[in-house]
Amino acid sequence: MISPLVRIQRGDFSLQDEIDALPAGRADIGAVVSFIGLCRDEAGTLAALELEHYPGMAEAEIARVAAEAVERWPLMGLVAIHRYGLVRPGDQIVLVLAASAHRRAAFEAADFMMDYLKTRAPFWKREHRADGTLGGWVEAKADDDDAAKRWDLAP
Repeated sequence: MISPLVRIQRGDFSLQDEIDALPAGRADIGAVVSFIGLCRDEAGTLAALELEHYPGMAEAEIARVAAEAVERWPLMGLVAIHRYGLVRPGDQIVLVLAASAHRRAAFEAADFMMDYLKTRAPFWKREHRADGTLGGWVEAKADDDDAAKRWDLAP
């Protein structure tokens, strides 16, 4: 059984570096699925998004769900990287990579991880608006909650 890689970091990440590292030295991996979440500008109203987390707890909780993904699908690698701090529109926020012998398992595992990260991961997001005001804390959207229900991730 593989050990998923989970990182929470302030700085950016390189998609290519992470993809290159995942199957390095392996010839049995047939699929690597990637997802990158970017900060949107919300039609020009958002200057930045502030992401906060509880160090230690966030990594442990994401690692727990990543381990569940490894149990559900025949994965050969799984990476989940989530940034914190201030991110600006166009910046990368989150990366999920899932590797398997076949594409279906990789797609489903990546989808599972993103549904969890979007709805239940212990992060708090606050908007910094383009007009200089500070927005409230962002709540999960109903559509995201509905998507997570198929994995039994809903509250």
